[in-house]
Amino acid sequence: MRLLAFETSTEACSVAVYVDGRVLERFEVAPRRHTELALPWAQALLAEAGVARSQLDAIAVGRGPGAFTGVRLAIAIAQGIALGLDLPVLPVSTLAALAMQAGGERRLAAIDARMGEVYLGAFAREGDGLAALAEEVVVRPDAAPLPAGDGWCGAGTGFAAADGALQLRLHGRLAAVDARALPRAADVARLAAPVFAAGGGIAPECAEPAYLRNDVALTLAQQRVQRDAGRPRQS
Repeated sequence: MRLLAFETSTEACSVAVYVDGRVLERFEVAPRRHTELALPWAQALLAEAGVARSQLDAIAVGRGPGAFTGVRLAIAIAQGIALGLDLPVLPVSTLAALAMQAGGERRLAAIDARMGEVYLGAFAREGDGLAALAEEVVVRPDAAPLPAGDGWCGAGTGFAAADGALQLRLHGRLAAVDARALPRAADVARLAAPVFAAGGGIAPECAEPAYLRNDVALTLAQQRVQRDAGRPRQS
């Protein structure tokens, strides 16, 4: 099985090639450089792995949630390559990919969503992969849904957002937290592999980003209203 994977949903950019269980990856925290890096990295990794584009079986992609432009970019790249090579796309939750770094049997993944909110997902270990335990949400960290029991392991920048409000909210339920973890394409590939092996995959044009927020991109007028609402009134 040969997969090419992209993950650009956060400030980190990563690309991975999966070949029969072996994973090669390039990863860098590179805000605003995703467009510049992703395709050259893909070409370099395929050459390093000795895999031609025509030998790929599918394209895996982190579908979000995350930064609007980053999620949209990864989906667009995956669609473009998959359409050109007539390959299926394997969309993977960015939160699930992030949770792969958490360790433990029960895992929470949280990404700083800005605007006073976090993206949050709960997962349980299932074989070499993960099973989602609830719908992924975007929520204020101090109002996050409380998972049952304790012993949860957390990963992601959402645990550091708002002065660690999510950690305070989940106090007593967390066994360990890595608040610096960022999602990686290698984990996107590892989660996508069993899906492809089971016959999964969708047509490129059916791949859609998962934003979670209904109002993803505020208009300039809406942004101006928000800024004005936050300014103190002058007497």
